[in-house]
Amino acid sequence: MADTNRKTSHTCKISLQGAALLNDPQWNKGSAFTEEERQIFKLRGRLPCKVNTLEEQIKRAYDQLQQHDTPLKKNSFLESLRVQNWILYYALVQKYLKELMPIVYTPTEAEAISNYSHLYRRSEGLYLSFPNAETMEEDFLDQVKGRDIDLIVVSDAEAILGIGDQGVGGVAISIAKSVIYTLVGGIDPARTLPVALDVGTNNKELLDDDIYVGWRHNRVRGKDYDEFVDKFVQLVKKHVPNGLLHFEDFGVTNAQRLLNRYQEDYAVFNDDMQGTGAVTLAALMSAVGITKTKLSDQTIVIYGAGSAGLGVARQIRDAMVILDGMDKEEATRRFHLVDKDGLVTKSLVDKAQHAGWAEFQRNDDEAQEGTSLCDVVKRSKCTILIGTSTHAGGFTEEVVKEMTRNNAHPIILPLSNPTKLVEAHPQDIIKWSDGKALIATGSPFDACDLPNGQKAIIAECNNALIYGGIGHGAILARAKKVSDGMLIAAVQRLAQLSPALKSHQGETGKEGNVQDAEGNLPPLLPDFETAPDTNFEVSIAVAQCAIDEGLARIDFDPSQLREKADISRWQPVYPRYTYDANGYGES
Repeated sequence: MADTNRKTSHTCKISLQGAALLNDPQWNKGSAFTEEERQIFKLRGRLPCKVNTLEEQIKRAYDQLQQHDTPLKKNSFLESLRVQNWILYYALVQKYLKELMPIVYTPTEAEAISNYSHLYRRSEGLYLSFPNAETMEEDFLDQVKGRDIDLIVVSDAEAILGIGDQGVGGVAISIAKSVIYTLVGGIDPARTLPVALDVGTNNKELLDDDIYVGWRHNRVRGKDYDEFVDKFVQLVKKHVPNGLLHFEDFGVTNAQRLLNRYQEDYAVFNDDMQGTGAVTLAALMSAVGITKTKLSDQTIVIYGAGSAGLGVARQIRDAMVILDGMDKEEATRRFHLVDKDGLVTKSLVDKAQHAGWAEFQRNDDEAQEGTSLCDVVKRSKCTILIGTSTHAGGFTEEVVKEMTRNNAHPIILPLSNPTKLVEAHPQDIIKWSDGKALIATGSPFDACDLPNGQKAIIAECNNALIYGGIGHGAILARAKKVSDGMLIAAVQRLAQLSPALKSHQGETGKEGNVQDAEGNLPPLLPDFETAPDTNFEVSIAVAQCAIDEGLARIDFDPSQLREKADISRWQPVYPRYTYDANGYGES
């Protein structure tokens, strides 16, 4: 099928007419169909006579959105809009991106997912259920055949957005993630496929819920689970050979294991294991640039040793090796992981039977000096403290003051979200560190007061600042895999765009001073409002790295990379339509 990328000068040949066209969200323009289009496509009597512009539609939709008084109701309204008119939905959310991101994704989407069966109206995406494993290829081809797919987002829903096992409701996170790829990465929504792997659920509330629409069975584990997932991945490799496969919200026992199994054979990405680590690493590279140190100079404590914490640790560790030439074993020793039972030691690993912790385990004798977070911070004299624990208030005043005693500028990143689960409010960190801490958070926060009367603009370590660019870059390059080098290229480019680092380097102020034009402390990462342009720059760096590493399968000259990247960005604008019985929309 031909390219469906929307540009203002583009003309699409459409085979649908009348109600069929109005009911197809990919092609529906609603009241924006022109007089000529209304005549050609038999729409004149199906629409009020006023022809609206897209801007007028956006204004009306935004006004309608404001009439809903809760985030969940706004989420529901936007979902309804999306399944009616893609262009209007994406144009609206893109215009108010920073305001609406928490509505279409975390934290509101988590509430919507937890109520998935009760909010269910229509099917969307691909549902692959364990009882139907024998017909998986047939079911897969029903959705893929005849389509050009660039991106597949898949979830087994074991670890959804901090709310855990959500069974078949995981399809909603696959859909939401695909939406963000379009909003910030420019991926054509027609070339995405959200997938739910319904392997059962251990969520008793769902199992006992008569309304639950998924497979009512405990989660499949072991060999049966692995064979089911492998069958799916092999279908992806067979029928979508040049795409990107994004694993989302798999449980801690499977996330890294599946990534390790498939990442050398296909372009695979796991946002929990790699995206969180990548955006966190970019914030750290910005911070160490300001402190004029190197990653290899740091000692790091990570509070929360789940899939996100482990992903962060591995990403930073690998960067120490790749960028600073550190020995991998030595780099690994720079990390201290603390979970709910305390410091991760050999004994704790053996007791929990958590293989993912083994490479970062500390000797048992360290536990004799105390295993609490404060004990570990005090003993390790860490320079960086990262929170992925969802333990609200876990970074206490004592912990922050201990870090400040050992560091001129402690780097503190409370990354847990939503906001109510953050390890410490940035204003408290500033107070307890006498304004010395360099901070980034996992949720958005307002600017905070500094002791000198100025403001600190708090960076949000939002994965959507980087994974859209990683995905777009991998797709643009038709990469054979997503290499460590490609991830590091993404991180370096994002760090280069840091307002704080630019200020410190003299690009936006006096060299050596970290302040903006108003005298405020700028953030360690770009503002989320710039996410589409930020991800665009990231995508070029990723694609260029794929080319340099011999992983690209491009059909254009590398010198055209930026031009090709720009052309490939999907834009929410209405193209012109002409009728063609063999055009888009044919069955």
